[in-house]
Amino acid sequence: MTIWRRLVLAVTAVLAAALLTPAAAHGAPRDGRAPRESQPVYSYADAIRESVWVDTGLDGDGDGRTDRVAADIVRPREPALQGRKVPVIMDASPYYSCCGRGNESQTKTYDAAGHVVQMPLFYDNYFVPRGYAFVGVDLAGTDRSDGCVDVGGRSDVQSAKAVVDWLNGRARAYTTRTGSTPARATWTNGRTGMIGKSWDGTIANGVAATGVKGLKTIVPISAISSWYDYYFAQGAPLYDSGPDWLSDYVESDTARAHCAAEQRKIVAGAPRTGDWTPFWTERDYVKDASKVRASVFVVHGMQDLNVRTKNFGQWWDALAANGVQRKIWLSQTGHVDPFDYRRGAWVDTLHRWFDHELLGYDNGIDREPVADVERHPDQWTTSAAWPPRGTAATTLRPAPGAQSGVGVLGLRPARGSETFTDDPSLSETDWAARIDRPTPEKAGFVTGSLSRDLRLAGSSKVTVTATPTTATAHLSAVLVDLGPDTIRDYGDADEGITTLADRTCWGASTAGDSSCYKETAAKTTAVDYNVVSRGWADLGNWAGDGKGRPLTPGRAYTITLDLAATDHVVPKGHRLALIVAGTDKDLIDPPSSTPTLTVDLSRTSAKLPLVGGAAAFARATTGDGRASAGDTAAPTGSAAASGGRSPHGVRHPSTAHRIPGQ
Repeated sequence: MTIWRRLVLAVTAVLAAALLTPAAAHGAPRDGRAPRESQPVYSYADAIRESVWVDTGLDGDGDGRTDRVAADIVRPREPALQGRKVPVIMDASPYYSCCGRGNESQTKTYDAAGHVVQMPLFYDNYFVPRGYAFVGVDLAGTDRSDGCVDVGGRSDVQSAKAVVDWLNGRARAYTTRTGSTPARATWTNGRTGMIGKSWDGTIANGVAATGVKGLKTIVPISAISSWYDYYFAQGAPLYDSGPDWLSDYVESDTARAHCAAEQRKIVAGAPRTGDWTPFWTERDYVKDASKVRASVFVVHGMQDLNVRTKNFGQWWDALAANGVQRKIWLSQTGHVDPFDYRRGAWVDTLHRWFDHELLGYDNGIDREPVADVERHPDQWTTSAAWPPRGTAATTLRPAPGAQSGVGVLGLRPARGSETFTDDPSLSETDWAARIDRPTPEKAGFVTGSLSRDLRLAGSSKVTVTATPTTATAHLSAVLVDLGPDTIRDYGDADEGITTLADRTCWGASTAGDSSCYKETAAKTTAVDYNVVSRGWADLGNWAGDGKGRPLTPGRAYTITLDLAATDHVVPKGHRLALIVAGTDKDLIDPPSSTPTLTVDLSRTSAKLPLVGGAAAFARATTGDGRASAGDTAAPTGSAAASGGRSPHGVRHPSTAHRIPGQ
C-alpha cells in the first residue's frame, strides 16, 4: 500500500469516527433501531496483523523463566483509529503448525517480519470485516510457544486462559518471545468467545471451567469434556496408545528437546490399567461445570468414534444442572466440522450467535429452538429443549426368547440367563448382522416391529450382572435400530462427507489468505441396521471407585455401563435391539483372557431416555394408536440419495493412533 493511500484511509477513518456511532460502524439500521446483525463494513486487506507472547506464569519446560505463548492477531484497523474497542473470537490450538486445521489441513503462514499471513479457517476472513478481532493461540509447547504439551492439563488450559486474562488487562504480554517490550490489548473490550474443533474445543471447555472473567461464550465442536473418557471407558482401553504419544505428536522441536520430564509425568500419571488417577482428575472439566460463566454452543457428530459422544452428553447435563445458557447441534456424521456438512446454515447461525453473545445484539437467537438434530442426511429437525420435554428415563428389561441368545426386550422383569464368549475378532456390526441368529459371541434382545416412531434423546445406562470364567473381562452394550435406512457413511475415512472440487467463499480474501473452501456433500450408505449408541467397561471396575480388580471366576458381578448420548428416532416398522457382548473390535482393546460370561437377566436392565417415557414405549410396542413420540418439527432440507444396501451396516475405521483434531 502506498503512503498516500494510507494517509487517505487514516483521514477517512477519523472522519467516520466523528460521524458514526459505534452501532452505526457495525451496520446499524438507518432508522435508529438497535442493530440485529453486524455487517462487513471494515477492510480485511488493511486489517492489523500482529503477534504477542503472553506470559502464562508457568515454567513447564523448566528453563528458569515463565513460559510465553504466541497469540497471532488479526483485527480491523478502522475501530482502533476511531477509538472503538472490539470483541474477540479465539481459537487456541496445538495444530497450527504440525497438522493443520479444517478439511483442507491449513496451517499458519508468516511474512518475513513474522506477522501472520494465512490464518486457518474462515473465522478471520468472515468476522474481522464485521468488527471482531480473531486471535489464534499456539498452545504451550507447540509452534511458536514456550512450555510443554500436557494434553489437557494445567499448562494446556493456562495457555488460553492467560490470553483471555491479557485481553482483559489481567496478564502480561510482550512483542517478542524473549524481549521485554510490553504489549497491551487496548484495542479490545475484553469480551471473548472461544471456538474450535476437537482438542481446540476441548481447551474452550477447560478454560470455561475455570470461570475466567471476560469469556462470554464457547463453541466446542466435537470436544472432550473429560480426558479419561477419551482414552478409557470405565477401565476398558479405547486406544492402543496413551496421551504421551499425543503430546509428542504435536510438540514443536524446541519443546521436544526440553520436555522429557513432562513426558515422564504423563506416562506415570496415565497408566494403561485404566485406573482413575490425579492425572485424570486435573483433566476432568465436568467436575468444574459449576464455575462456568460463559454460554455454551455444543456441536457434535452422533457417530463420532474419535471423541465419543459421552463427552458432550455429560458436559451438557452438568451445564444444565448449573443453569448455563446452552445451544446444541447434533449431526449424523463422525468427527466432522459443521462447516463441512451444513455450511450456509452454520455460518449464519454462528454469526448470529457471536453477534448476540459478544456484541449484545437482540437478534432472537436466544429465543429459537435449543437443538438442531440431523435426522436423515441433510434433513434437520429442531427441539425447543434438549432433551425434549417429556423425555423420561425408562427401564427396559431383557428376557429369554425361543432360541438361546435371541431374546426379547420389554418393560416386564424376567428370569433366566444368557451366555456368550468374548470374540475380539468381531465388532458391533457383526453382532447386529446376526441379531436374529444364536451365535456364541453375543446376547441380543429385540422388540417386535414398532407400531409408531420411538425417539431416544440423551444418555442411556445399561446395568449388567455377569459371571465370568476368567480373572479379566470386558463388556460392551449396544443399542441398534433394526430396519432399512439411508444414513451418512460415518464408517468411511471421511466420516460422512465427500469433498468436492468447487469452492465457495465466506468472507474477504487476500493474496495470502483465501476465504474460499472446497464444497462438500453427504456421503451416504444404505443399511439394514444402524448402531445408535454404545458403551463399554472393564468388568473389573464393578466397584465404581475408579480402580480395576482381578475377577473371581464363578462369582457374579454387577456393573452399570454409560452409553453414549444420542438423539435417534427408531421409525415405525423397525425394531429396537439391545446387544450385550465382550470386546467391540477396533473400539476397545480386548482383555488379557478370553472369558465366557453368563448374564443374569433378572438383574440386567437398560435405562433409556425415551421421549414420552414408558407410555411411549408401550404404545410403540403394543399398537396403541395415540400420539407418538416423534420430532417436534418437520424435517428441513432435501432427501439424500440412496445407494445399494449393505447387509453388514456401516463398518467403522480403526481407532488406532487417532488424534482429537484431524
